[in-house]
Amino acid sequence: MNKRPAAVPATALTLTLTLAACSGSGDSEDSTGKSTTGMTVSHIHGLGLDPADQRLYVATHEGVYTPDVNGEPELVGDSKDDFMGFTVAGAKTFYASGHPIAGGNKGLIKSDDAGKTWKSLSLSGESDFHALEFAHGMVHGYDSTNGLVRTTKDGVSWKDGARLEALDIAVSPQDPGLVLATTADGVARSADGGKTFTKGEKPVMAFLSWAAKDALYGIDASGGVHRSSDGGGTWKKVATVPGGQPQALTAVDAEHILAATQTGVYESKDGGKTFTKRLAVESNGAH
Repeated sequence: MNKRPAAVPATALTLTLTLAACSGSGDSEDSTGKSTTGMTVSHIHGLGLDPADQRLYVATHEGVYTPDVNGEPELVGDSKDDFMGFTVAGAKTFYASGHPIAGGNKGLIKSDDAGKTWKSLSLSGESDFHALEFAHGMVHGYDSTNGLVRTTKDGVSWKDGARLEALDIAVSPQDPGLVLATTADGVARSADGGKTFTKGEKPVMAFLSWAAKDALYGIDASGGVHRSSDGGGTWKKVATVPGGQPQALTAVDAEHILAATQTGVYESKDGGKTFTKRLAVESNGAH
């Protein structure tokens, strides 16, 4: 297990993990978003499968991509904006946040056509959500601009929750009041829908994804995948994803996991026992 000293502030965890995901790279890209040097996408912030067709979508610093018929990354739509928070809410229905190319914050945006086009829902210019989850008919987000856990039912009106320094959140698929957050101290827990959180407890995780009641997954800063069957009370390390430092984690169901590291987007359909590379990732060398 990766354990960082408790004295390290949450901002250190955030910067350590997100700097590698957002720093520049020397490789150029053509108009399709593919690297002219034969490398592929980098700076990944989110992963998801569209339940309509099981197609993989990868939210990055320069747009949303999906594998083409040859397994090469293809830009979805024409946006090359920075997509930070990203979640698949249903068939062809995505929520996201991030930054326009021109700068500023996107707030909450939504796509009803699998990422081809997007519409602004709320908080444009005000908030950048680094983590988004759709659960129990609600969008749960971590607003990194304001350091707040926030929720919305309609995408427009928000309820503010706790203020804390976190990198990712996860919502129980069984209990809408149970929300977890990754902090520098470990996994913090809320039993009131994100209004208040306990102090984080080890192990320290970078990202979380809660697919089923007994299938909460976490990935540590070294790429170690951990599973909890009791909602984060105890953890068991099940695998290490190739490529080291993680960039994103999504559990599709109890055994189906997607993870992005410095070398690729990897998929496991056996609970982390084995991983297959779905897309190559351009390593930027930042750690």
